Amino acid sequence: MTRSRRRLVALAAATTLALAATAGPASAEVPPDAPEQLRNGDFSAGVSPWFSYGTGDLAVTDGRLCTTVAAGTANPWDAGIGQDAVPLISGAEYELSFDVSATPGAAVKAVLQLGSAPYTTYASVDATATGTARHVTTTFTSPADNAGAQLIFQIGGSAQAQTFCLDNVSLRGGEAAPPYEPDTGPRVRVNQVGYLPGGPKHATVVTEATGALPWQLRSAGGAVVASGETTPRGTDAASAQNVQTVDFSAYRTPGTGYTLTVDGETSHPFDISGTLYDRLRADSLQFFYAQRSGIAIDGDLIGAEYARPAGHLDVAPNQGDTDVPCQPGVCDYTLDVRGGWYDAGDHGKYVVNGGIATYQLLNAFERTKTAETADGGAALGDATLRVPERGNAVPDVLDEARWELDFLLRMQVPAGKPLAGMVHHKIHDKNWTGLPLAPQDDPQPRELHPPSTAATLNLAAVAAQCARLFAPYDATYAARCATAAKTAYAAAKAHPAIYASASDGTGGGAYDDTNVTDEFYWAAVELWLSTGDKAYLADVTASPLHTADVFTPNGAFGWQSVAALGRLELATVPNTLPAAEKTRIRASVTAAADRYLAALADQAYGLPLPGTADAYVWGSNSNVVNNAIVLATAFDLSRDAKYRDGAVQSADYLFGRNALNMSYVTGWGEQNAHNQHSRIFANQLNPDLPNPPAGSLAGGPNAALQDPYAANLLAGCAPMFCYVDDINSYATNEVAINWNSALAWLASFLADQGDASAVPAPTCAVTYSTHGSWPSGFTTQVTVRNTGTTAVNGWTLRWAFTGGQKVSHAWSAEVAQTGATVTAKNLSWNGKLAPGASTTFGLNGTGSATPNPDPTLVTLNGRACTVS
Repeated sequence: MTRSRRRLVALAAATTLALAATAGPASAEVPPDAPEQLRNGDFSAGVSPWFSYGTGDLAVTDGRLCTTVAAGTANPWDAGIGQDAVPLISGAEYELSFDVSATPGAAVKAVLQLGSAPYTTYASVDATATGTARHVTTTFTSPADNAGAQLIFQIGGSAQAQTFCLDNVSLRGGEAAPPYEPDTGPRVRVNQVGYLPGGPKHATVVTEATGALPWQLRSAGGAVVASGETTPRGTDAASAQNVQTVDFSAYRTPGTGYTLTVDGETSHPFDISGTLYDRLRADSLQFFYAQRSGIAIDGDLIGAEYARPAGHLDVAPNQGDTDVPCQPGVCDYTLDVRGGWYDAGDHGKYVVNGGIATYQLLNAFERTKTAETADGGAALGDATLRVPERGNAVPDVLDEARWELDFLLRMQVPAGKPLAGMVHHKIHDKNWTGLPLAPQDDPQPRELHPPSTAATLNLAAVAAQCARLFAPYDATYAARCATAAKTAYAAAKAHPAIYASASDGTGGGAYDDTNVTDEFYWAAVELWLSTGDKAYLADVTASPLHTADVFTPNGAFGWQSVAALGRLELATVPNTLPAAEKTRIRASVTAAADRYLAALADQAYGLPLPGTADAYVWGSNSNVVNNAIVLATAFDLSRDAKYRDGAVQSADYLFGRNALNMSYVTGWGEQNAHNQHSRIFANQLNPDLPNPPAGSLAGGPNAALQDPYAANLLAGCAPMFCYVDDINSYATNEVAINWNSALAWLASFLADQGDASAVPAPTCAVTYSTHGSWPSGFTTQVTVRNTGTTAVNGWTLRWAFTGGQKVSHAWSAEVAQTGATVTAKNLSWNGKLAPGASTTFGLNGTGSATPNPDPTLVTLNGRACTVS
């Protein structure tokens, strides 16, 4: 995943105070061999890791770093060039030097400072820059320790437009950073949460040995309960370690506190249980409540340490989200865009990332209508989550998704305005803020950014999902979603190439995307599934993506690549495509799953991702999860246990079976990530604040090292080691809604698998036939046959409608409906079905003006039948 870098730039009134602070004494003597503390100060490696704010784009021209500043900025600190993660040692002596020029000429101030409130200045130097480069140097003694200080060249405050250039920027002194050696614990790497009794059980051993090694599985009491030999795997490319693997899948006895001993090392303890992931389903979804904007967070629901007032509701110092203007020149109106989820570690709200996150929550619920193991959605129903809407007869996961859906709907350009029906790409602070910063304390002005085709199609897609999923619970809201989806899709077709700017990354991520063919495909799929309108189907089948391979090795899908979402929807959501076309689409999903299984088998750490550096990118953990979701979907479609086992094994990597021996989910596993980059959950910087709540997924290893803290600390890292659990590393250790939505989907699937026992063959067959359909209703006949070898004494059939259909009358069965779920129970005279026997019942329904496809999942007494 590519996201714009997040800056800890010192701005606002606090900066003014910082400028008055005194630097250390200028009498320091710095030896000529003192270590260099800045990176790429001669700009021979391009722009990175330098950043700017309030300026034009940075560029290297004739070996110098240059940028422009518009005329009329009010203050010196209104524009700047900087570098983060500059290490300072209290009492150490430093020399800061640089060459600077400005045309036509202006004042420049170089400030070494704390990168967050109160923005304390450690040292500063003033210079007057002209068209001729001037060399500036100063020495000082650092008054404080700070491993992550910030160097800022303040270049604002001129009445004239300026072009500034820097070269030979150097900070020498202090000490050379010692090599970073992460604490990886025991060399036996396991899933620290545990394993499902009937599922795969693998571990990885880091060792110098090249021959097979004996292993022992021990109970909590120390008894050896299983043993065997490892399989040598050689050098693992992703970790650069010599490793061997252990397979103890044959051991299936539930228990707690197991350990695995190999090569003189003993693993972290783990459990074997069929209920391992039940709480994770709730924890991973609880993250979204903690990220809500525009509502007070109730400590009684989530924990007292997470309670806070509502953010961005126009209560000082907030400037609020209820009446937000556009960036200058973008629009002549304001919008009420309160609510939604804070996207990640900052306070921005982004439609394209909100779109895929909302889709995954909605899809996790929609899966319960079509997946045999999902138990009809009981575990995602009302009063299953700690949200304020619990008890309203709506599944809690839909309530949580609605919080973001409401925000997305508010981002639509109003009727009568230019680009009406399009959707603003994002809303966030005018300038970057520092860490920590609670939402209610954010003083920055908020701005709407220009509409984009990608954002518009994201709304079209998820609003279409909303239309069918909310229909049984809130028909008025479902209709509102349907109208917004259709309006957005039409607007996108009228404006098919309005792209978010890659340079619009001040105060929030850019989320730029210049290829929206995948968004058009996904939106058309969702609209066709929800409306049945042949015009949308025509757009689906006309898209080259409809027959293309849309599942990429390094990540099946993400916010910038959503074609696979359309493919998965067509494969799983009941629809009226011809049988041969359904078969082709489902085969494309299982074919992709086969490739992910091959990648998993090829990796000594057992994850469905290649071992190359380009697979370990920003948010790599979400790519692991999204590939696992394809495996899980293939299992739901095929009932082939190899796909389930692949999805289950993928989770091992997240919970500790990795090179760092780290669980990437807060509160899960003995050694887990808990210092994720977040302004809200910034315990590492302020002990009065909490860590992220349990169930928060860290972004994960990122070989590009796109933040200076990671770049300084981890230079030269093998891909799987390119991670640090530190709040300063936003490129490896941020939280984000689309990463947790992936985790929530997978957690729900994992919890549904129970013991992961053998998949039983169906012992019943159902023929579901809709004999008549008219604008206000339909008539259906259902025949159930016992294909097993023992008699059925009393039966209950269950299936779910796709939208707002409702049973109005039934015969030969007792039929009831809750939400979209229908249950049909036998009557006194037709409850016994001998082997080979069948019975038929019928029903009338309303709501066939929307698509009314036959269900693909019908269960008899909780077990799936074959359906025709």
